[in-house]
Parts: sequence; structure tokens; C-alpha cells
Amino acid sequence: MSYQVLARKWRPRNFESLVGQEHVVRALRHALDEKRLHHAYLFSGTRGVGKTTLARILAKSLNCETGISSHPCGKCSTCVEIDAGRYVDLIEVDAATNTKVDEMRQLLENAVYAPSRGRFKVYVIDEVHMLSTSAFNAMLKTLEEPPEHIKFILATTDPQKIPVTVLSRCLQFNLKQMPSPAIATHLARILAEEKISAEEGALKFLADCARGSMRDALSLLDQAIAHGGGKVTEKDARAMLGAIDDAYLYTILECVARRDAKGMLAAAEEMRSHSVAFDSALQDIGSLLHRVALAQAAPGAFDAAGGLPERLAAMAKALDPEDVQLFYQIAIHGRQDLPFAPDDFAGFTMALLRMLAFATSAEGAAERVKSGAEKRAEAPSAPGTQRQAGFDGDWPKLANALSLGGVAKQLAQASELQRFDGDSLELCVPPAAKHLAEKSFQDKLRGALQEHFGKPVRLTVRVGDTGGNTARDRAAAAISQDAFVRDLVENFDATIVESSIKPAQ
Repeated sequence: MSYQVLARKWRPRNFESLVGQEHVVRALRHALDEKRLHHAYLFSGTRGVGKTTLARILAKSLNCETGISSHPCGKCSTCVEIDAGRYVDLIEVDAATNTKVDEMRQLLENAVYAPSRGRFKVYVIDEVHMLSTSAFNAMLKTLEEPPEHIKFILATTDPQKIPVTVLSRCLQFNLKQMPSPAIATHLARILAEEKISAEEGALKFLADCARGSMRDALSLLDQAIAHGGGKVTEKDARAMLGAIDDAYLYTILECVARRDAKGMLAAAEEMRSHSVAFDSALQDIGSLLHRVALAQAAPGAFDAAGGLPERLAAMAKALDPEDVQLFYQIAIHGRQDLPFAPDDFAGFTMALLRMLAFATSAEGAAERVKSGAEKRAEAPSAPGTQRQAGFDGDWPKLANALSLGGVAKQLAQASELQRFDGDSLELCVPPAAKHLAEKSFQDKLRGALQEHFGKPVRLTVRVGDTGGNTARDRAAAAISQDAFVRDLVENFDATIVESSIKPAQ
């Protein structure tokens, strides 16, 4: 007997065995049990989430010889033939290969004839968005007022391409991508039935790789069983898919946290020696940074979801939350830049070096600690008295002198002073830089000002037009007035990219 792949062998044959689409199953069950049957249904969702499977279960429920029910018997000749794909009154059409209007007209001409055996003649049109405009127009009238013995079930991965006139004639159900834990649980259940041993970590890894598709997960499981010689281990699954060892990712981010460029590049070189796909590496670094951000924001919730690894917890403490957000953006944009890099390794390492270049300065952090200690030592011992640092009103100069890094530093350098009375300070940032004015960045700037002045300072940041008197404007003016730069602009048609200009520290 020939081998049957797991995706076909374990295709759900009733609503009870369908995983991850409870919201759709509930609506269809109620409709079937109460005999409130629509003439056209539209199932939308990404590949492998159960659109065609759901269509076949619905067809069985409509035509089962025991009667219309949400619990088809699965034993009568109708149910058996539908499961086998040979039921005469279930017509499955692939719209991707039958896009023309003539093919649709021929299909609809046969629709007027009564079903040969069942109660209903069920048309399942897969990838219906691939039909031509003329084909859609040809089916509109039949779709709106079909014969009583006809049921249409349309399936698509791209409902936006379906005309509104068709959508309005269907009951629409959006099938969700399946969560990884549900996929892993289902894989474990299947392997228990197949009497195949598997590591929990391997199933979780395969479920994550499936990206919400149960069919993809079952195909990967088939491949993992073959690769592992009848057993599924996490090591074999990762080797099979060329996955990156998390140890590399942790090492790289730990080196970034320590500002250890040499160690970071050594880890990247070792990854290259193992023929790692650097696009996937940047994607995995983004995923790890996401977990770090979660661990920083809600460690209790992270623990409840299955424990917080020690190395991840240590990284959450070592990295500034502001830097985590910045590194995440660099990793995401680094993937987009890979096609334009000299080669993938160069693109990958440049993304890592960009993290180092824009990270909060370790020396600056140490200087803030030292500065704070010195100010506390210099402060008068009398209760309630504080030292006022000098400020001559030159905000761009002060913005560059503050012990800041990352986005908070950009906020200071992009803002313009509006008012300062010794106790409160009001800044204005232009609309183009309003993203810098988030509360977390304001809090860091407020803390640096408090260290500088030696007392609490009320900080207000508003968004509005500025007069060109920011640290960034001053740096841009200095660049544009430089003789060498002017020569490049005049003789070589060069352009100054103002967003790349940074004031001298």
C-alpha cells in the first residue's frame, strides 16, 4: 500500500477535528442545525488554514444521507465518496486554471440540472479571485438567484481582488492563521497516533516555521520524520531547515550590549562559515529583540507563558529599552537593504555595526553616573538646597553637552528652546520629528536635565514650527558653509542629506 502524506491522511473530516477556526465552525454549526442555509459562502484566509477542508465538511453536512446536520455520519456512501474526492454532486473548480468567461458559462449551464444523488449540487471554486472580470460578471446572476438545489462555496487567499458585487452576495468567513501552540499540540496528537517519538522543542520549532499554516506544519513534520529516521528531534529539525542556532543571536546582541565590535564580528564570521542565510539571521534577531522587549515590559506575563530563559532575562537587563526598539528597527530595515548590499554578509555586518553606531554610548552612561556622583558630592549639605548649573540660553550647545544617547539625544538636538525660567523648560520639535517626542524619550531628557541643573526641572515638549535654532540646524548650517562641501555641491552636483547630519559631540 502506498504511503499517504500526513497532510492528506489527517485532513479533518468533521467540525470536531478542525483546529483553530472555532469562530467559523460555531456559525456554520448553528446555521446547519437550524436549517438557515445560505446559497453562497466565501472562505478567505492564507494557505493551509482549512478553506477547502471546511468546504468539504460543509458539503458532507448538506448531503449526508442521515439528513442535514452539523454532525455528518462519515459512514454513508455520500460521506465516504466526498472524503475520497469522487462524489458526483461535489464539483471542485480551480479558478487559477479556469479563468475565462466561456469556462464559467459552461459551468453555470450545467448548474440548472438537478443533482444526481444528493440534496444539493455543491460548487467549490478555489482561488476565486483569479477569475477574470468577464467571468465574474457571468456568474453574478446565478450567484444572486441560484436554483434551490445549488450551493456555492468560494475560497480565496486574496478577498480584496473579488468584486464587491460578488462579495455582497456571499456569507463571508475569514479564517485565521493558526497559533503556534495549537499547531504544536495537534502535531503531538498526530505523532502519538502514529507512534512516533518527538521532542517538544522540535514540535514548537516546526509550528513556528509553519507561520500559521497547518498544512505547512504537517509537510514539515513529514520531512522531519524522514530526516530523523523515524523520530523527530529539535537538533535534526533545525539542521534540516538550516535554522540558526540561538546561541549565535544571543552572542551577537550580548556583544552589542558590551559595545564589543570585535566579538560581534567574530560571531558573524562564524555564522558565515556555517553557510547561514543572513536574511533569516536578521529576521531571527528581530524575533529575539521582540522577546527582549516583552521581557522588559511585562516579565510577569512572559514567565506565565512558559518561563523566561536566564540568558534572555540577563539581556533584558543589559540592554536599554530605547536601544532594543532601535535595534529592532535596524534589523527590520537591514533585511530590506540586503538586495542592495555588495553581498549578504556585508549587508548583515553593516546592520550590526549600525546598531553599535547608534546605541546609547557606554561611556556616556558611565559619565552620567560619575557626573551624578560629583554633583551630589558638591551639593550643599543643608536640607532643601540645591546647586543651579549655569545656562546662558544657548540650547543647541547644552543639547550637545547633555549626557544622553540614542533617540533621547536626537530629541534634544532636534528641538528648539521656547522658554526657560530656571525651574521649567519648554521645547518645540518640528512636525517631521514629532516621533521623537514620545514620553519615554522626554523622560530620559528630563533626567539628563535634572543631572545637569542639580534639581528637578519641569519639561514640556510640543510639536510646531521651529525657527531654525536647533543643534541639528546649527550643524547643518556649518556643513553647508564648509568650503569643501560647497565645492562638491557646485562642481559635482552633490546633495546634502540633512537627516544624516549629526552635531559634533
